[in-house]
Amino acid sequence: MRKPNAVRTLYGHVMHELGQRIVSGRVRPGEVLPREESLATSLQVSRTALREALKVLSAKGLIESRAGVGARVLEERYWNQLDADVLAWRCASMPTDDFVDKLVEMREIIEPAAAAAAARHRTDEQLAAIEAGFALMDASTTLDEWAKADLAFHDAVLHATGNELLMSLFSVIETALGMFFVLSARNASNFKYSLPHHQKVLEAIACKQPEVARNAMQAMIGDSQANLKKHRGRGRKKAGA
Repeated sequence: MRKPNAVRTLYGHVMHELGQRIVSGRVRPGEVLPREESLATSLQVSRTALREALKVLSAKGLIESRAGVGARVLEERYWNQLDADVLAWRCASMPTDDFVDKLVEMREIIEPAAAAAAARHRTDEQLAAIEAGFALMDASTTLDEWAKADLAFHDAVLHATGNELLMSLFSVIETALGMFFVLSARNASNFKYSLPHHQKVLEAIACKQPEVARNAMQAMIGDSQANLKKHRGRGRKKAGA
């Protein structure tokens, strides 16, 4: 008999395997997953572990189970797109241009307003955290170091808003933002190219200038988007050459 923690480990593995298949498109919306017995055998897990995994995927909006029918994959509009696992699976399956564009749009809605709020409400301690994130970015020597420091900077800005909802939002979108920062920096000739934009945001928050902070963050996001679109255009020209 399996120990409970062993079952949890197995259902986590199965949940990620099936989740990746669904989000990557290998299993399409409308398709019905194989029967429990067959699916458990192919994945080499117990039916108990499989059922636990299917419950989690159902809670994330990826599937629905019906008696006599089985588990059917739902359309994307039902997925919990801000779920950390769903975002991670989308990132792992090489995000499409459309997904990146939607991520940029989400940043445009949230981050300029967050920067303005941070300029209004930040404490000295919160400002120090933003400065620390910027210092780490400035000191970065590799792309991985840069992406980690970039996340720390934006996390500190959201915390400086004093808004608990915005703070918790970061933990949800962290995976997607990390992917975006790496993608944006990788496609630039110098991965530190956006450092001056971050400095302007930092200075505006330090000086408690909400509108300046808002505009600086908006300019940062716009520049990053332009960089990605430029790289996307070069990629299409090469493919058509």
